[in-house]
Amino acid sequence: MLVIGRKPGEYVMINNNIKVEVVKSKDGDLRLAIDAPRDIRIVRGELYEEKNMQQAR
Repeated sequence: MLVIGRKPGEYVMINNNIKVEVVKSKDGDLRLAIDAPRDIRIVRGELYEEKNMQQAR
């Protein structure tokens, strides 16, 4: 796992086609903007884990 620090307005690129930008960071609240191709599924962590828990039952 890669851990990096970014400030608002800075971004990282994944595979030359996914851009993850820090839009806002204040008082523990972080907002990200994700620009990715339509065929890339993006799901919040808690929803991903919830779905996996339901499938495991």
